Amino acid sequence: MIDAPPQQVFDVLADGWTYSDWVVGTAHVRDVDDEWPKVGSQLHHRAGPWPLSLQDASTVLLCEPPHRLVLRAGLWPAGEAIVTFTLDPVDGNPNATRVRIGEDFAAGPLRWVRTKLNDLVLHLRNRETLARLSDIATRREDQR
Repeated sequence: MIDAPPQQVFDVLADGWTYSDWVVGTAHVRDVDDEWPKVGSQLHHRAGPWPLSLQDASTVLLCEPPHRLVLRAGLWPAGEAIVTFTLDPVDGNPNATRVRIGEDFAAGPLRWVRTKLNDLVLHLRNRETLARLSDIATRREDQR
């Protein structure tokens, strides 16, 4: 749960230049299409530790502000994943948002490497990603 309304949290998702601040594993955002986060727009990034980092892009597949954003996150030659962010208001508290991340490898070698260890690592990574997203979203509230 993030102590900010859904629109405020979605505003962070809609700012492609912040992704390297909160998405664990994204080392650098190289460029963001002017239309981001419209369907088809891209965020160009580098992921992984230097000097092994890979350059690729994430593409918006679905955008339903302030409740849902679906991306195809590229990390070739390792593969690509479909990442879904779902934001729901918390019952009885209009200033709180339940955020869920769904991530599934959709193509490439990563698709074939599904183990409990990978699931655990992905779970821990996404938990840290949500903590960072929360820090940025709640900090934006403090600046208003």
